[in-house]
Amino acid sequence: MRILGIDPGLSSTGYGVVEVEEDGLSCLTFGGVRVAHSASFSDKLLAIHQKIEKVIQQFHPDFCAIENIYYHQNKKTAIIMGHARAVAMLAVAQNRIEVSEYSPREIKMSIVGFGAASKIQVQAMVKNLLKLDSPPQPDDAADALAVALCHFHRLKSKQIMQGV
Repeated sequence: MRILGIDPGLSSTGYGVVEVEEDGLSCLTFGGVRVAHSASFSDKLLAIHQKIEKVIQQFHPDFCAIENIYYHQNKKTAIIMGHARAVAMLAVAQNRIEVSEYSPREIKMSIVGFGAASKIQVQAMVKNLLKLDSPPQPDDAADALAVALCHFHRLKSKQIMQGV
């Protein structure tokens, strides 16, 4: 089973693919979609869509998990984030992949055990859980892998609950 995690943002959208195997988890890929600051808004959105589509075509994930908008930011930032989320989710939906959404607090709780964990703590746990040599870079890629791991934990919990 493969899970695509996405941390949406207009200036940088992180992505990561985790594979679940009988003997544990492995990281297949991660990275960030970065577009020149001078690029038009529509070109930035197109780049996000195209990269997520490329990752899907290369790794064929079974599930996708994406971070929800953090509502305490200003309204303009939330709207811009919504656009980035929408084009990423469109690429996923066009490939008929189930999408689950998680709040930043929920993701941190799942990975670190503390909903107000720092980015450094999340990066360290992602590195440890996926047995990586170093924390994933850019930061958005580590966050995307954390989203994928959060979804894995949710699926695992559902299986346990159904077995009870």
